[in-house]
Amino acid sequence: MQFCDDCGSMMKAEGDRMVCTSCGATSDRDRDREREFVSTESQTDDDVIESSEEANFEGKPKATDVICDECGNREAWYTLKQTASADEPPTRFFKCTECGHRWRGYN
Repeated sequence: MQFCDDCGSMMKAEGDRMVCTSCGATSDRDRDREREFVSTESQTDDDVIESSEEANFEGKPKATDVICDECGNREAWYTLKQTASADEPPTRFFKCTECGHRWRGYN
């Protein structure tokens, strides 16, 4: 990612030039600098938060301050996911340790 020297906004590549998304300033594309950028191809699934129906919650942290609406169990695995803006608390996704019922909790 390259940032504009004039206004600090992110620039986008257009051929051999970089163009500021805010003020329109241009600069040459810095090919040497692009080699330093981090690629997400090397990321592992360890950082992925599992909130889908198929997610495997077993082995995740357990909450004991919840009650399952389906079976009344007071223990559930949970994961956290930021579903709103960064200044809002994250959403907790639960899976009952007894019946497997899933729900989400908002703080």
